[in-house]
Amino acid sequence: MSYISKPRFHHPQLEKNALGYVRRDYEGTLTTLCGGCGHDSISAAIIHAVHAMSLAPHRIAKVSGIGCSSKIPSYFLSKSHGFNSVHGRMPSVATGANLANRELLYLGISGDGDTASIGLGQFCHIVRRRINMLYIVANNGAYGLTKGQLSATADLGSRTKFGEESQFDNIDLVSLAIDLGASFVARSFSGDKDQLVPLIQAGLSHRGFAMIDVVSPCVTFNNTPHSTHGYKNAWENSVMLSEIDFVPMREEITASYDAGKDHEITLHDGSVIHLHKTSEGYDPSKRESALRHLNACKSEGRIATGLLYINQLQSDFHELSDSVDKPFNSLNEHDLCPGAEVLEDINETFM
Repeated sequence: MSYISKPRFHHPQLEKNALGYVRRDYEGTLTTLCGGCGHDSISAAIIHAVHAMSLAPHRIAKVSGIGCSSKIPSYFLSKSHGFNSVHGRMPSVATGANLANRELLYLGISGDGDTASIGLGQFCHIVRRRINMLYIVANNGAYGLTKGQLSATADLGSRTKFGEESQFDNIDLVSLAIDLGASFVARSFSGDKDQLVPLIQAGLSHRGFAMIDVVSPCVTFNNTPHSTHGYKNAWENSVMLSEIDFVPMREEITASYDAGKDHEITLHDGSVIHLHKTSEGYDPSKRESALRHLNACKSEGRIATGLLYINQLQSDFHELSDSVDKPFNSLNEHDLCPGAEVLEDINETFM
């Protein structure tokens, strides 16, 4: 179960960061995800990123919804604040928490179902409200907890292992986030640690709403040659007495390639996904260029990765709302009820 803790002891010579923490101090419980799941690579990337940034665990609040992706926060930062909300409602919880205490760093973990289906409306509003947080989508194009049905991010023509074929165009969360006003938008592959870790660090450092869409293959259900999101699982050593899902252990698929280059990744089933890493001359500050780049890659069957769009001049929710600098959860009675004279001054501004 996900509540099983790792051993507390560790090697005495593990590398420490500027705060004196080792990487084990940023880990969580033992994973219960399928062997080879890309989501575990996301957990490892987050641990690597926050340790290298020397962030104190108690300064971070992690929030999630429901799904395989939303189990990820159990596997990192066990000493941080955390809240696992209901399906698709993580943005509401993150918004309330951010209003209550603006001094924490907020890290939201969601999935393609939790964000692009039941939580689509909430996702749209948290983007447009410019909540100061990093929102990571673990995107595998399938509903892993309910036996692999196609999600809203599944590409047109994708097929599940049961033969269901997507008849609809997918919801591209990256393009949607840019359209809605997100000031930091990126995409990566869970196996590309060299790219994903610095993107997470940049997203945590960004003021405003930052979103990273991570292509994270599902080793159990999204396993056909006709899917751009997953691996095909083998059943050769399984004796089917009844319909039981067997998940063979797989080696993690990783990728390392230069900026501006295309890279083909052959999945365990022999199918191939095509990645394109933005070139060093790419300007992520131009919104229209980012959308053209995304559309061009999509029309050619490639997945654009890297920092796709950033706006460092955009105001966040607290600046737009002109909220007080002091966290709401620390306001005292006098702050909340300053007296009749202050109320009269406020009322005069409406006359």
